Amino acid sequence: MGSFSTGLPYWQVNVPEDERTEECPNFLRAINAKDKGIISTPDAEYRPSSWPEVRKLILDNRLDLFQRVPSELRRYLEYTWKLKQDYGSVMNFILTQRLHWDTPIVPKGKPFECEEDITILWNDWPYGLDKKIVHIVVWTKFSLEDDPETDDLTGKARAEIDAFVLKTFGSRVPSDHYIWFKNWRSLKSVKAVEHFHVMLYDPDPTFIDEVTRGDVPLIRKV
Repeated sequence: MGSFSTGLPYWQVNVPEDERTEECPNFLRAINAKDKGIISTPDAEYRPSSWPEVRKLILDNRLDLFQRVPSELRRYLEYTWKLKQDYGSVMNFILTQRLHWDTPIVPKGKPFECEEDITILWNDWPYGLDKKIVHIVVWTKFSLEDDPETDDLTGKARAEIDAFVLKTFGSRVPSDHYIWFKNWRSLKSVKAVEHFHVMLYDPDPTFIDEVTRGDVPLIRKV
């Protein structure tokens, strides 16, 4: 499968001519149809999602429609492929290098009761969004209850997250400038460590630095 607009095999799109390979790299060989379609798209043809579009996708629960910028998706797939070689799994890397949590993960208290059970970090590989949108992830040592019949949060878990998000972000960010979501289990890239996402529109960088304790996303480092 290749890009119709470039005539190139999908693994050569968005790659400088002198860096293209005849053979598909290992990290791109087993990707799904959605990722292959994104990788095949030239960056110049990609349009970042606006804040109204982001809010609508989340409110409509169409989380499956979020996409990364094609060249950034390629970097993400290559990076996570290497992580699996070096750490055994993305989960092991997250636990040891990003969260610095011991295993087994044991919460100190009930959901959102103890600050030590929560870590807020940048999303290392965010979706392709308006540059004013900040994407962070709230990692928790406690579980957030899913309804097995709907693959979605229970009402109780949703209310607990609502209260935490309001307390943490509501005093510093206008109510229409932040929104949260939790990926369906089938969409999670890191399934064994509980987390949910918060997106904020044009927040004060100092505030983001405070809540993430000075964190820097990996996409800026690698």
